Amino acid sequence: MAKDWQELTKMTGNDPIIIEKIRLVNKDITIEGSFELPPMARLTLEDQIFAAAFIKSHGSIKDMEGLFGVSYPTIKNRLNKIADSLDFVDVEKVNGFEKFSGDDTLDRLERGEISAKEALELLKNRTNR
Repeated sequence: MAKDWQELTKMTGNDPIIIEKIRLVNKDITIEGSFELPPMARLTLEDQIFAAAFIKSHGSIKDMEGLFGVSYPTIKNRLNKIADSLDFVDVEKVNGFEKFSGDDTLDRLERGEISAKEALELLKNRTNR
């Protein structure tokens, strides 16, 4: 399946793609309509590989430097380029996940405005929505 995705990415280049039919594997269900690819799937193959490597390295730029053999500024520039190309970066809510803001629970905890117990409760409530 990953090979198919790579082949599709090569064929289309950076041109937009609209999916018109989805079939659920191992089920007799097909959905037809007009579906856009999610932002991460619209990245180039190279950017998808880079983003996956960043996630697998738990966001360690140092690990990324070793893996790709490039400097910190090169990694940061690539990450900034990828972030800029994603549609949802400035959206307050994406499928139920709230973007952290300056008045975030962890920021409030760090400033001493709330206790660790209160922060845990707020974070627990956020994930249970």
